[in-house]
Amino acid sequence: MPKSTVEATYRMPYYRQRTYDATTVEEACRCAIEDDDCESELADYECAGPTYITGIWKGADTAYAGEAIAVPPHCQDTTRRMVDHFREMLDRLAFVAQPMGLSKVDFERWLPKAIAAVGGQGDCRRTPRPAG
Repeated sequence: MPKSTVEATYRMPYYRQRTYDATTVEEACRCAIEDDDCESELADYECAGPTYITGIWKGADTAYAGEAIAVPPHCQDTTRRMVDHFREMLDRLAFVAQPMGLSKVDFERWLPKAIAAVGGQGDCRRTPRPAG
């Protein structure tokens, strides 16, 4: 019977509780996000994410060395699939918005609502740092 080496992954969230000096809630959040000290972080075992497949290779014990096999989409990370799907939907929305027959007035009324719906409020994500 053919053998395959499969790499399965799950996400383990970590948390920390710290006090920050800040004049606003937003500033306190920013301080917490930018805090690089991981010394007191704790694993949140109750919130581990679902297992998904990150790699498959032909043969036994061949991870990253053997012939790679494409991971079936339904076995990949759900969050990644949702992000990719969202981008695709956004592209399609942008493509059809103008030619779908809206008058200029209706389009100008619709556009800010569409932007707000996909843009959200605020941004607490950390800007990724370049590797190295």
